[in-house]
Amino acid sequence: MPRIALALAAATSALALTACGAVDGIGGSGDSATAAKGDDITVGLLLPDKDTARFETFDHPIFEKEVASLTHGKGKVVYANADANPATQSRQFRRMVDRKVDIVLVDAVDARAVEPEVRRAKDAGIPVIAYDRLARGPIDAYVSHDNELVGEVQGRAIMTALGSKAETSDIVMMNGDPADPNTAWFKEGAMEEFRNRVRIAKAYDTAKWSPAAAESNMRKAIRTVGLKNIAAVYSANDGMAGAVIDALKEAGATRIPPVTGQDANLDAVQRVVSGEQYMTVYKSFLDEATQAAQMAVYKVQGKDIQYDALTRDEVDGSGGRKIPATLVPVVSLTRDNIKDTVVADGVYSVREICTPKYAADCAAIGLE
Repeated sequence: MPRIALALAAATSALALTACGAVDGIGGSGDSATAAKGDDITVGLLLPDKDTARFETFDHPIFEKEVASLTHGKGKVVYANADANPATQSRQFRRMVDRKVDIVLVDAVDARAVEPEVRRAKDAGIPVIAYDRLARGPIDAYVSHDNELVGEVQGRAIMTALGSKAETSDIVMMNGDPADPNTAWFKEGAMEEFRNRVRIAKAYDTAKWSPAAAESNMRKAIRTVGLKNIAAVYSANDGMAGAVIDALKEAGATRIPPVTGQDANLDAVQRVVSGEQYMTVYKSFLDEATQAAQMAVYKVQGKDIQYDALTRDEVDGSGGRKIPATLVPVVSLTRDNIKDTVVADGVYSVREICTPKYAADCAAIGLE
């Protein structure tokens, strides 16, 4: 059975073993934090938004499944999604600290805004692990990807698509949310590929990674640069890529220029199949969420050897601190490797990807 399909199937039984209920968007119940505990632990999980499909569909259930597995069904996960609102996430974080969870994993909506809550947790003796995005404050560890490499992979894809025409080409950059520290790394990685090799006609930062804002900015770029003059669009994630493509179609584009993405959302994979989206960066949700759950459980249980084995990397945190980290590899997903990536890993089945709308395109690339 494919890896993520197996994880999600097990997640159903795992959820039955975790506490239920919700208060202010938080599910589960808390136990008092201690220096080291057995299986009866409570882990707080704070995710940033629902627009990014992977968080609700994969990260959350996989994380819960692994916590349940590691704790013989006794571990509880208190979960909250901030729906892209920093104030909501801060309130959710405070409630977890007040309920005395044993550890918190936070994927910050705003890295700076969440810092007071990170410090509050530390003052209460509750460790904090940054998940996917590096939050500010006294973080104990970090689980993510080499985010500069993500940008490099995206930028390299555009340069490959443009080939010898790159130096005379105009591209538009649709960057992510400046409140997300990953945005700067994505941008820097892409610029390593673009610098002095292609013209950046327009560049935009996109608050809260909003597809609506990206679509609006793309319309502006089309008016300023001219539809026929846009040779490619660097889009930092899939949600914005879909919006960019919608704006190009609305403007009358008969051929969509190369557009990048990230996250391997199902609709983005289908756009890659059809040729509307040039590529997306696939990051293994299974590996990231599973390793995050392992780090959290081992940290609370005082299993230093296992914990240290998962944190052999390090990244620069706020104040120049080195933060132990695990960085999961990334893959450039194109029409050529869909079967070997998201299908092989069980993220999506061929049937899910190749709906009637995409059947002909799937057949053309041998995805049947």
